[in-house]
Amino acid sequence: MTEESKTSVVVIGNGMVSHKFCEKLIAKSSSFDIVVFGEEKRRAYDRVHLSEYFNGKNADDLSLCSANWYADNNITLHLNDPVTEIDRIYKTVQSSKGLIVDYDYLVLATGSSPFVPDIPGINKEGVFVYRTIDDLDLIAAYATKAQSGAVMGGGLLGLEAAKALIDLGITETHVIEYAPRLMPRQIDSAGSNILQSKLKELGLTTHLNKSTTAIAGDERIEALTFNDDTQLPVDMLVISAGIRPRDELARQAGLEVGPRGGIVVNDTMQTSDPSVFAIGECALHNNMIYGLIAPGYEMAEIVAANLCGQAKAFAGFDMSTKLKLIGVDVASYGDAFITEPECRTISFEDTHKGTYKRINISNDGKYLLGGILVGDASAYNMLLQTVNNKIVLPPDPEELVIGARNRSAQAEGSGVAALPDDALICSCESVNKGTICSAVTEHHCESVDAIKKCTKAGTGCGGCMPMIKDLMVHTMKQNGKYIRNVVCEHFNFSRQELYDLIKIHHIRSYDEALDHLGKGDGCEVCKPLVSSLLASLWNDMILKKGNDTAQDSNDRFLANIQKGGTYSVVPRIPGGEITPQKLMVIGRVAEKYNLYTKITGGQRIDMFGAHLSDLPLIWEELIAAGFESGHAYGKALRTVKSCVGSTWCRFGLHDSVSFAIQIEERYRGLRAPHKIKSAVSGCIRECAEAQSKDFGIIATEKGWNLYVCGNGGSKPQHALLLAADIDSETCIRYIDRFLMFYIRTADPLTRTATWLNKMDGGMDYLRNVVINDSLGMAGQWEEEMQELVNAYQCEWKVAVETPEIRKRFTHFVNAPGEKDPSVAFNEMRNQKVAADWK
Repeated sequence: MTEESKTSVVVIGNGMVSHKFCEKLIAKSSSFDIVVFGEEKRRAYDRVHLSEYFNGKNADDLSLCSANWYADNNITLHLNDPVTEIDRIYKTVQSSKGLIVDYDYLVLATGSSPFVPDIPGINKEGVFVYRTIDDLDLIAAYATKAQSGAVMGGGLLGLEAAKALIDLGITETHVIEYAPRLMPRQIDSAGSNILQSKLKELGLTTHLNKSTTAIAGDERIEALTFNDDTQLPVDMLVISAGIRPRDELARQAGLEVGPRGGIVVNDTMQTSDPSVFAIGECALHNNMIYGLIAPGYEMAEIVAANLCGQAKAFAGFDMSTKLKLIGVDVASYGDAFITEPECRTISFEDTHKGTYKRINISNDGKYLLGGILVGDASAYNMLLQTVNNKIVLPPDPEELVIGARNRSAQAEGSGVAALPDDALICSCESVNKGTICSAVTEHHCESVDAIKKCTKAGTGCGGCMPMIKDLMVHTMKQNGKYIRNVVCEHFNFSRQELYDLIKIHHIRSYDEALDHLGKGDGCEVCKPLVSSLLASLWNDMILKKGNDTAQDSNDRFLANIQKGGTYSVVPRIPGGEITPQKLMVIGRVAEKYNLYTKITGGQRIDMFGAHLSDLPLIWEELIAAGFESGHAYGKALRTVKSCVGSTWCRFGLHDSVSFAIQIEERYRGLRAPHKIKSAVSGCIRECAEAQSKDFGIIATEKGWNLYVCGNGGSKPQHALLLAADIDSETCIRYIDRFLMFYIRTADPLTRTATWLNKMDGGMDYLRNVVINDSLGMAGQWEEEMQELVNAYQCEWKVAVETPEIRKRFTHFVNAPGEKDPSVAFNEMRNQKVAADWK
C-alpha cells in the first residue's frame, strides 16, 4: 500500500490514552498515517506514577516510550503545539504554530484539566495545581522557601500531592476536604477514619467538612480562610479538587457536549460527527466521565478496533481500584457503597493495626457484591474476581478478608484455578486469564517479565501482578514444569540454589558472588538478598569490606532509620530480664544523648532520636556496661519474650526466664529470610504469648511444648504444635533443625507462617522433616547451627572497635563532629518526638 492511499488519523492530545491508542492502532494495521499533536513539550509520560518524580525519577524515567518510538513507527509527532481549531467541513485541524493537517478520522484525547474554584486570591503567588511535570517543577522550586503547605482536595490526586509536599521537606502539611470523609468516591466513613489516622502518623493533618472561601495574603499566599471564619496559615497551596473534561475544541467545532461538560460519544466512541472520536477523560459515555486510566485504555482499544473493521463496543467499565497512597493500601471493588436491606454487610476494623475491611454480600449469602479495604488490600485481586465472575461464596464469607480457619486453605494463589478463562485479570490492558495461561503454555513465557512482553498484562497500574504470577505458577505446575523462582536478572538462580552454590564455592562477599555466579552490576533486589545468605551461612560481620554497600539501608548503619533522619538504639535484653544497674545505664545514656525511650512489645527498651554521629558513642557506653546489639535492624532473631515463670509466679511450672535467656543467647544474631521472634511461657496461661511467635515454647508438667510458624504481625496466625512434652535439650535440637530448614528453603522476606502455608504437606510434612528426620539432614543442620552459634560476634562491638567501620557514622565527611542541622524535634509527654509528628 502506498503512502498516498493510507488512511489519515489525527490524534489531538499526547497523554497516556493517546499513546495507548497509537500502540493499539499500529499493532493492528500498517494502513494508517498517524499524526499526533501534543500540548506539552514532552512525549507521553506516566501520570499514574507522577508523584515518583519527587522520589528521584526524571521525565525520561516516566516516559512511556523512547525518543525514537514515534519515528520508528512512522508516527508524526508535534510537541508543544496544541491544536487550536477543527474544521469538520474540510476535515482539517490547525495548530498554534500554523500547521494545517488533513484527516480522514480525528481522535480527541484531550484529557482533563484541574478544577480550580473561583475564590478570592486564587491567583496569588504560591498557589499551584498538580497535573503535569511542569506543575511539579514549579511546586518543587517554590517549596524551597516554604515551611508549611496545604492541599485542597482529599481525593486520590490530593493525597498524592500531599505526599509530594512531605517528600519536598514541607514538615507541616495539611489536607483540606470539602466532604465529610477522605476519598469520598472510593471509601466509606469507617474506612476514611482509618486512613485519616494512618495519615496522621505520617505527619499529615486532615481538615474535613471545610470549604475554602478566600486565600489571604498580599501578593503571595499567607493563609486559607474557611466558611466557618477560621484561618489556616500556610506558605503554599496545591489545588487538587477534581477535574474538568477538556472539551473546548469540541464545543468550538460544534460537536455535542454534555450539560456539565464532556464530549458525548456512543458505544464505539464516535462523537456526533461519525469521523470524530473521543477517548479518555474528555469523553462522556452514558453521562459518565471515567477518571481512571483503565477505562481510557479500553476506549483506545475500541476506536483502534473499529477503525480496522473489527466491531467492538464500550459497555461501561468497572471502577474498582486498588491504590497505595503514601504507603497505605486503599481499595474499593464492585458495589462498594450498597447498604442494607439491599445486601448484608460484614466489616472488620482494627484501629491498632490501622486496617478496615468491608464486604457486601447478597441477602441469600451466595455472592459477593462489593467492598472496601484500607490498610491491607492484599485480598483485592481475588475479591474483585469473586465479584466479577459471580463465584459462589464459602459458608463463612468473612474468611475472604480475615483468612481461612484452615491453615492449608490460606496458601497463596489458591482460588486462581477456579476462575473462568474469560476472567479479566489486567483491566488496564484487557487481558484475561485464558490469554495469560496461553502465554505460558503456547509461548513458553515462564517469567512475569516474559508474560508482560507477550500480553502487555501488568504494564499499566501493576495492581494485577500478584495474580499474574499466581496464574503463571499454577499453569506451569499443570504442565509439569519445574518452577524456578529466580532472584533477579543478575542471578539466574532461586534463593535456595544461591544458598547452596555460595556454600559449595565458599563465597564470602557479594562481589565474589556476582563474579562467580551472576552477571552485570547487581541491583537493589539481589544485593540485600545475597548479603542475607552470606550472613546466614558464615555469620561474618555484615559490614565486612565487600559486603557493606550491599546491605539493606538499616543494616548499613546497624540501626533503624526513623522519621526526621535520626536512628533508634535497641540493646539486647535476653528473656526480658535486666538488672537495676543495667536499667540505670540505659537511663543515663538516654538522658545524656536526649533520647526518647519506650518499652517495646518484645520486652526491650528502645531509644529513639539518635544522631548518626552519636551511634558509636552511645554503643560504646552500652557495650562497656555489658549490653549487645539487639539486631532490631536486621532480618534476624529479635527477641525471646518470657513471663517470670516458676521463679516468681505461683502458677509457673518451669523457669521460663532462664530457658528464654538460653534460647536468645543461642540464636542471637542469626540471619534469616525474615525477622524471627520467639517466646517462652511458664504455663498454659501463656503470658508471653508464645503461640503468636515464629517459634514459641510453653511449659507443661512433663516438659515443654514447642509451637512453630506463628505470626503476630499484620496477618496474625496461631503457631502450631510441633512437639509435646519434650525436655530442654530436645527442644533446642528441634529448634536448630526447624530454623536451618527455614533458612535453607524460604523465599526472601517470607515469614515462617507464610513459609508453612506454602509448604506441600503442611505441618505433617514439617513435623516429619524436623522430628523424624525424613530428609536425613538433622545431624548436618545441628552442626551448621552450632557453627553459627560459635561464630557469633556483637556487630556493634566490632563496629566501635574498628576505625574503618566507625568512619561511616558521620553525617558530614568533611566535618565529622557535626550533626545534621535539619533534624528537629517536638515535645510530647515530657519526651522529644520527631518534629513532623502530630
